[in-house]
Amino acid sequence: YPITQKLFRIIKACPVSVASAERSFSTLRRIKTWLRTRMTEDRLVGLALLNVHRDVLVNVENIIERFAKSGNRKI
Repeated sequence: YPITQKLFRIIKACPVSVASAERSFSTLRRIKTWLRTRMTEDRLVGLALLNVHRDVLVNVENIIERFAKSGNRKI
């Protein structure tokens, strides 16, 4: 089977792309080492989501407006 042999050689030579998943895990590892002792799990999850989805555009004016309308906040 010379054709299947060539096909297997081509498949073996093709790189498998897992860079985005590895990047997310390495990002989480960096976040955890830097902030591990100073934050709750909710904040860690929020920061990880922000970093993973950093390509999403955010309208800052809408966020400021929603924050201003939210009412009393404890500081």
